[in-house]
Amino acid sequence: MKLANKKIVLGITGGIAAYKIPSLVRLLKSEGADVYVVMTESAKAFISPLTLEAISEHVVYSDLLTSDNGTIIHIKLAQMADALVIAPATANTIAKIANGIADNLLTSIVLATKAKLFIAPAMNVNMYNNIATAKNLKTLKEYNWQFLGPECGSLACGITGKGKMSSPEELCKYICASFTKEDANSSQSNEKPLVKQDLLGKKVIITAGPTQEPIDPVRFITNKSSGKMGYALANEAQKRGANVFLISGQVNIEAPNNVNLIKVDTAEQMLEAVTETLPSADIFIGCAAVADYRVKEVNATKIKKENTDSLTIELIKNPDILQTVGHHISRPPLVIGFAAETNDLELNALKKLEKKNADYIILNDVSNSDKGFNSDYNKVTILGKNGDKIELEKSPKSEIAEKIFTICTKGITN
Repeated sequence: MKLANKKIVLGITGGIAAYKIPSLVRLLKSEGADVYVVMTESAKAFISPLTLEAISEHVVYSDLLTSDNGTIIHIKLAQMADALVIAPATANTIAKIANGIADNLLTSIVLATKAKLFIAPAMNVNMYNNIATAKNLKTLKEYNWQFLGPECGSLACGITGKGKMSSPEELCKYICASFTKEDANSSQSNEKPLVKQDLLGKKVIITAGPTQEPIDPVRFITNKSSGKMGYALANEAQKRGANVFLISGQVNIEAPNNVNLIKVDTAEQMLEAVTETLPSADIFIGCAAVADYRVKEVNATKIKKENTDSLTIELIKNPDILQTVGHHISRPPLVIGFAAETNDLELNALKKLEKKNADYIILNDVSNSDKGFNSDYNKVTILGKNGDKIELEKSPKSEIAEKIFTICTKGITN
């Protein structure tokens, strides 16, 4: 059991997701933890203390002005805890913690404890994206809180977006992994290190996959892009705490669970989606394989074979999405593009870097089928406008994505 002999103080605040917490208590106990529940007054409106007492096998605490056998209760709980977990954490409680307010039992424990700190935000998407909440979340990160979610999904208010509390299973898994990390020198540990959430509160836009330019209702022009690199980047950005907008062409892979997925077909649709989401973005990564040209006049009906052996289709140039972003009035502080080349690799990529007004170009040679398009692997060179040239050896695209963020986001991360 990964949490054997660990004492966990579990704080519950007044969010609808409180109904999930009995499952979290059971999961933590199944891993060997001793769980002590602390509830705010608002939390009691969503779930009964009696239910949590029965599951945790301890009295549920909520009153700040009480003592336990002569010991001040918030000091006792603060000192005994190996971990303090707040789930769900409302915007109100997050604001209190960020500003050092201790007006209830839970926030008083926060100020008094030296335990490991975990928080699972849960709120309306607009509240989560509010500039005040973003500032408070950044402050908590500086205070060494580890963030568990939130995720994208259908919220209690009927809106779909980021603000949904992570599942009890994910919360338990993360907490277990954090304690396992302390024993990373043990040969018995198979857990991966936790990803540093250095993009918490950042808005990241990523384009991925191919575009499709219609010829008629049943035919279109496209390319070999699988979308795997863009989706790997989206997954990495989400792991690092970013609010991710993944604008994707039609691909046969599942998007990461916790991103805002926008599906498009054509280059013009992709550009429209990018410009709509661009305001307040911190990072833009143009990883999609956007068709350079589209059909000038799309046939309204299926083109039939007639008595001819040839067909002429006139193509016109598509808008350049990366160049549009690079010169846009709402240009993010960091703009990264991809250059899929087959010849004169570095020369073509450097021309693109300058013309598009990008900060970095990720150059990959797509002439080799074992990397690049459709492959699970990639081998790239990162070229920066500051003169950087960093070659990354052939690796899984997930690892390439991790290195791209580590290298390119210096100066913009929290």
